[in-house]
Amino acid sequence: MSLGAHLIELRKRLFLAALGLVIGMVVGWIVSDVVLQALIHPITEIAAEQGRDASLNFTDISSAFDLRIQIAFTVGVVISSPVWLYQLWAFVMPGLKKSEKRYAIGFLASAVPLFLAGCAAGWYVLPHMVVLLTGFAPEGTTALLTARSYFDFVLKLVLVIGVAFVLPVFLVLLNVAGVLSAVAILKSWRIAILAITVFTAIATPAADVMSMFLLAVPMVLLYFTAAGIAWLHDRRVRRAQQSYDVEWAV
Repeated sequence: MSLGAHLIELRKRLFLAALGLVIGMVVGWIVSDVVLQALIHPITEIAAEQGRDASLNFTDISSAFDLRIQIAFTVGVVISSPVWLYQLWAFVMPGLKKSEKRYAIGFLASAVPLFLAGCAAGWYVLPHMVVLLTGFAPEGTTALLTARSYFDFVLKLVLVIGVAFVLPVFLVLLNVAGVLSAVAILKSWRIAILAITVFTAIATPAADVMSMFLLAVPMVLLYFTAAGIAWLHDRRVRRAQQSYDVEWAV
């Protein structure tokens, strides 16, 4: 393809991705009230568990509208992710080799569901995080949470846990690229479990052991699954190298 044809194809893919995002934002705006009520629910638990007043505050005239726009955009990005990811894939795919296409398909097929599962796990631990962090305030105080900063906190928490669930996929990619061996991944299992335990302990209250295990167990399983896939890949590479050496030795 010529440069002009590439630009035309890029414009087409960007338009379809933007169209999917706009449709997702419309759906996000429609369900924004439901999402907002779900966001407010952890704040109501503060009053129930800590016996203090707690409320979500809109400090500016346009802050309520801005918050709904943020919710609509976030929901739109998530809902339309299959559309814009496919458009990205369709634009890049013609320039990939057969083996590269196989790896790219495997990455997308595993990374997207894991990221969404991580986001769901982050949403699950959100109420515990809100109650835990606001519990450090002195008794007799009132929890007045600004809507914008509160939503930013929720978004960052959900995204961080979503990305944490995708990290094993990057371990496999590093192994396929020859940067990290399966032996190195397995040797680091103690450090990995310790890091996962610390991460889940921070993300959940110390008293809520069940939530901690529900978050830690799948992350540990994903880590060892990545190590197993890397081991299979290394074994296949060794066999191919041995066959190559035998063939050329003859």
